[in-house]
Amino acid sequence: MNRLTNLKTWLAGGVAAALIGLAGCTGAAAATTTTTSTTSTSTAAAAAVALTADHDTEADHTWDTSKEVTIDLSSPKATDGVTVSDGVITITAAGAYRLTGTLADGQVVVNSEGDGTVYLILDDASITNADGSAVVITQADLTVLVLTDGTTNSITDGSTYAATGDDDPSAALDSSDDLTIIGNGTLNVTGNYNDGIASSDGLVIVSGTINVTAKDDGIRGKDYLVIKGGDVEVTSTGDALKSDNEEDTGLGYVSIADGTVTLSSGDDGIDAWTAITITGGSTTVSKSVEGLEAKVISISGGTTTVTASDDGLNATDSASTAGEMEAQEGTVVSISGGELTVTADGDGIDSNGDIAMTGGTVTVNGPTNNGNGALDYNGTFTITGGTLVAGGSSGMAQAPSTDSSQKSLMITLTAAAGSTVEVKDSSGTVVATYSPTRQIASLVVSNAQIKEGETYTVYVNGTSVGTTDTSQVTNNGGFGGPGGGPGGGGGGPR
Repeated sequence: MNRLTNLKTWLAGGVAAALIGLAGCTGAAAATTTTTSTTSTSTAAAAAVALTADHDTEADHTWDTSKEVTIDLSSPKATDGVTVSDGVITITAAGAYRLTGTLADGQVVVNSEGDGTVYLILDDASITNADGSAVVITQADLTVLVLTDGTTNSITDGSTYAATGDDDPSAALDSSDDLTIIGNGTLNVTGNYNDGIASSDGLVIVSGTINVTAKDDGIRGKDYLVIKGGDVEVTSTGDALKSDNEEDTGLGYVSIADGTVTLSSGDDGIDAWTAITITGGSTTVSKSVEGLEAKVISISGGTTTVTASDDGLNATDSASTAGEMEAQEGTVVSISGGELTVTADGDGIDSNGDIAMTGGTVTVNGPTNNGNGALDYNGTFTITGGTLVAGGSSGMAQAPSTDSSQKSLMITLTAAAGSTVEVKDSSGTVVATYSPTRQIASLVVSNAQIKEGETYTVYVNGTSVGTTDTSQVTNNGGFGGPGGGPGGGGGGPR
């Protein structure tokens, strides 16, 4: 399709260039695990490219209401552009189709060979298929799913499918081409067999209240999944949000620009082959193995809260041939704005390449076991702005790179869950506060108030537990302790 071809051309140029820039920046890191501040700043700029180009345009959000075709799902009849056979309603031409009523056991299929957009307008529609996908888009220039304001709609598939070939649909709402969801109604999707909503091309959610429960992945856009607004809630056994195009450079990304996104997953909260970008809205991963996982993770706005039984954020290149201790080229966590809170039993923020922070507010409630750390990176962690507080275990603790223009403190202490930790400068001014959600043995603090040459006193519940300064920071898995001198060691970056 021309629409997708143009998108792929744009992405291959713009995004591939960003990733090439990242690869160039981290090449030295693989050999030395240190780079200059200038290099790391370039890395951050390249990583912050927002991957929000998609097939959606405002022009696609309107249609000629006078030409709508109404389909009563309870008693469907064939008409221009619509065929009905054995419980299968097939839309064969571009146009607007308003679906009402209940299809208790059947399927709605879009198979439009000509140009033009197919509008599926759900108007208190309930579609259930006992042995396959409930809605299947096999072919269309573009399909726009419209959730009529004030309505509640449902799409439910069976727990077993009659057709189980590699090319057969496997989601309750399954699209082979680009799909857009708009409107201010509610859509409840139950994927009893595999995925809830899946597109083999691009998937854009503009608005609406969308609740998905899925046996495997919740919402999947193979080329890209873009959320521009709405209220999206996913409960899944597999990944909650996913994009997994491994072949086309620049595709395979998830972007959240606005809206409220709530995710509970049995695997990753958000999993993308290429990149995850969060530029606005509210994103909550309440349950996951790994919260956010992609080669490039970029957060520049919004409020993001992640809870994970393993790593909170994990930047990794699954195709990399770098050794376990080496920095992966082009792999980076970039934070330039917004609020990020991570609670993780594994590493809090983990990059198999670099971490670059230029702004925003980051709080990490890291692990209690010494095999992981609140922060973990194989390359460099350059911080030039923002506020960072990261508490966790001490065995593998890391802090931002010492050559960063914004300085950091690294503190050993014992503080119980719910305690109040304060860091004060020599004049008694509080420069950082932190209330851990679990017991911690180390704390990393970085903000604009931390100055080289200044001595800071650490208090737990009002009692001094020692002093520290910027010279106590190490980047190799060891850490400095209050009162001077390095604390207990640990291995190098993993």
